[in-house]
Amino acid sequence: MLRRDFLLGQVVAGMRILDLGCGLGDFAAALGQHGAEAVGCDVAGEALRLARVRHPAIEFVQSGEELPFDLGSFDAVWAGEVLEHVQDVLGLLAEVHRVLRPHGQLIVSTPNHGPMKRLQIGLSRNAFETAFDPRSDHVRYFTKSTLRTALALSQFSQPHVASRKGLLLATAKAN
Repeated sequence: MLRRDFLLGQVVAGMRILDLGCGLGDFAAALGQHGAEAVGCDVAGEALRLARVRHPAIEFVQSGEELPFDLGSFDAVWAGEVLEHVQDVLGLLAEVHRVLRPHGQLIVSTPNHGPMKRLQIGLSRNAFETAFDPRSDHVRYFTKSTLRTALALSQFSQPHVASRKGLLLATAKAN
């Protein structure tokens, strides 16, 4: 609910929004219900198949490393629980920047690995082994500072990163 409320708080009716890493499409559907024109995009074909069944009014597109959209296609991009799964975060953020209109908005949520989480991982062998298990789908761990840095390195301006209930919630503008 926190992520959904955060996302919808950034959106106004009529915006064209890319739900990047849309999974089963629930956030794209919420965007549509909020009056936005949502497009879902994911690398997982089966998730997209299910999303199309669950939300037939929403457009869903499969992607690879390059997003299959033209320059400046979207007013906003929602990357909810996506960046931590991506090997080349700066490459993905460059693609996001490309598909955003000038001054378009990037909206992000990702797990927060703040001081207490890092301390827990460092002091507990089990937590460390779990966090860095090579079979895990999380390949990146962000703090407020590292997320802000990634956004700045990717030419986003006005980055704002907040920590709430184990999440980092961020917004930034495309130049």
